[in-house]
Amino acid sequence: MTVTQIRVKSRAGRVRRPWTVSQVILTVVGVAVSAVWTAPLAWALFTSLKSETEAVEVPPHWLPKVWTAQAWKAIFETGNITNWFVNSLVVSVCVTAVVLLVGALAGYGFARTEFRGKNALMGLVMTGLMVSPAVLGVPLFSTVQSMGMVDTYWGMILPQCAPAAMVYILYKFFQGIPRELEEAAYIDGAGRWRVFFTIIVPLSRPSLSAVGIFTFIASWNNFLWPYMVTNNPDLMTMPNGIATVMNSYGIQWAQLMAGGLMAGLPLIFVFVFFQRQIVSGVAHTGLAGQ
Repeated sequence: MTVTQIRVKSRAGRVRRPWTVSQVILTVVGVAVSAVWTAPLAWALFTSLKSETEAVEVPPHWLPKVWTAQAWKAIFETGNITNWFVNSLVVSVCVTAVVLLVGALAGYGFARTEFRGKNALMGLVMTGLMVSPAVLGVPLFSTVQSMGMVDTYWGMILPQCAPAAMVYILYKFFQGIPRELEEAAYIDGAGRWRVFFTIIVPLSRPSLSAVGIFTFIASWNNFLWPYMVTNNPDLMTMPNGIATVMNSYGIQWAQLMAGGLMAGLPLIFVFVFFQRQIVSGVAHTGLAGQ
């Protein structure tokens, strides 16, 4: 009898155990929570498949009386959805790349380098966690305007590239890496840059993946700063473009829901296909024991 036949026979001979009370309760709770979280998505989908007249009917109803893709066609015809999508993708990818580079270098510098005023500088970085981005809007805009970067990609990208939280996450992770690995590389003649890129970065993939995913999501959803720094319709991102789905009669709710679903698709894709990296990254940041 082959190994495969033994495995098949053992699986066929297994007796399925009945569910315990705790398993039933956890399953019911999980289904209820999932239903609560998916209900807004379902409502947005059904609303986008209604006509504009039906979308504002009172009392509202879940399923469309007449199924139509009019809102989806209208948002592609009246709104520059493709351009908005490309702008959001360019800005989010560039912000993510710069944050990963700057955050990794800053976190490694704080974790491994001793210099005068290190604690004070680290405290200054951590104060960024206590300041709301909305408070920094006016001074940031004045700085960007003085540098001539209003209505440019760089004006939208650079002010988003220094999140203190990401520096702290990578800093705590680098502190957990054994110094013996770096000392062994130094003995073999490797320099600091080579140690960083050949030893530290490969070991930091879980945390770097989590930081990259969180940064991409935050940049994609950012509405306030791109709205402040650009008046050019050709540079609008998805959140800003969707906000313009209005006419003299008010908000077009069916089109708004269709645009919202379009804007959320990349984030759903990122979460579905990278949720393992998100969980692994959070588990390896070193924050669990703090």
